[in-house]
Amino acid sequence: MNFAETVRNIWAIEDLRKRVLYTFGLLAVYRLGAHIPTPGVDPIALSEFFKTLQNSVFGFLDLFAGGAFRRLSVFALGIMPYISASIILQLLTVVWPYLEKLSKEGEMGRRKINQYTRYGTIVLSIIQSLGVAFWLEKQTSPGGAALVPPQIQDMLWGIGFPIMTVLTLTTGTAFIMWLGEQISERGIGNGISLIIFAGIVVNLPHAAVGLIEDIRTGQRNLFAMVGLVVFMIAVVAFVVFMERAQRRIPVQYAKRVVGRKVYGGANTYLPLRVNTAGVIPVIFASSILVIPQTLASMIKTPWAAAIGNQMKVGEPLYYLLQFIGIIFFGYFYTSIVFNPVDTADNMRKYGGFIPGIRPGKKTSDYIDRVLTRITFVGSVYLAAVCLLPEFLITGVHVAQIPVIGPNLDRFLPVWFTEGMGFNFYFGGTSLLIVVGVAMDTIQQIESQLVMRHYDGFMKRGRIRGRRG
Repeated sequence: MNFAETVRNIWAIEDLRKRVLYTFGLLAVYRLGAHIPTPGVDPIALSEFFKTLQNSVFGFLDLFAGGAFRRLSVFALGIMPYISASIILQLLTVVWPYLEKLSKEGEMGRRKINQYTRYGTIVLSIIQSLGVAFWLEKQTSPGGAALVPPQIQDMLWGIGFPIMTVLTLTTGTAFIMWLGEQISERGIGNGISLIIFAGIVVNLPHAAVGLIEDIRTGQRNLFAMVGLVVFMIAVVAFVVFMERAQRRIPVQYAKRVVGRKVYGGANTYLPLRVNTAGVIPVIFASSILVIPQTLASMIKTPWAAAIGNQMKVGEPLYYLLQFIGIIFFGYFYTSIVFNPVDTADNMRKYGGFIPGIRPGKKTSDYIDRVLTRITFVGSVYLAAVCLLPEFLITGVHVAQIPVIGPNLDRFLPVWFTEGMGFNFYFGGTSLLIVVGVAMDTIQQIESQLVMRHYDGFMKRGRIRGRRG
């Protein structure tokens, strides 16, 4: 079953065809809105200003906004307020009994939590857009031009521009949230994830054309680029393998006799994903690490500049804190989304047990021990994928290490301390998001095709993970 025949199968199913076209249509609306500018900002001064902030927290936010923050369009805040509100609600579910009770009430509880998430998104959007408005009024481009012209700042006794910015950006975020929910409900795939995916890959054709032009003009070596492409394919294959990797714990259900019927007696397994936390640890660690750099650029004092320099990509302290942060948030987020005690209680409630392990506390302890081990493997994998592209670009500046750094620098190869000169369009965070969203979307299409007795993209009709 080849790709073309699978596409014909998708087109042959009316419902699936409508879902796919509906998804593409709403994503096109999102990309259109990303180019509608926010009123009151000088676009030329803004473009010059953002060229100096690529490695700051604003560059990180721009990644998820698909370039909309760099252009300060009506979608400048992107979907980040919704993601932040979702994470806050998940954290509150653990510590607030009311939300914990709602999370266990099925569909009605889930709808209530989603409603609270929407309210939280609006509140965060108002706060962030107000901060963006006040921050923009104080900034100037490298050429000295104000990002917000003085006549705009003086409107309505100085509050006109902040009010206009809050209304514009908050409405844009609310509309993006609505688009994501509509895609999830009437389209194919997870709407919020697909919006982030679209924002990241939208510039890929432009980057590919630029790379071909560099090869044609001799600025890049053809064989080196072929080697880089092969290497990136291998990295993507590794990401796919790790995202599908599972540790399967065998579970047995005892037979129960109810009247004349026998229930249970089945053998199954409890699948524990190696990367249970997904890309959240990378997002948390990366967003925290860019804050010191951004603050250092704003404070403009010698000690702040020293801290900012130590936190730049390529510095040993940056790599160390990034690695530790990903490991920490990997364990932290896994403990939130997966509760071994609840899992063990549910197994015991339905007559299930792990062979050789007593039900109850012994089972929860065993699951927790296994989860702790595989979470370490998953966190190291996330750190490796996130840091590898940055290492190949800039290397590790070991000379910055106090006392031993200068001596150590003399014994290490140049490619280790200065990088290999590779330039990746996708960073580690982007790569994890793109591959993960693409796999989930393909799997949903697979399920729709197999349910209607069609073959999907894969020969066996579904994506298989690692065998138990």
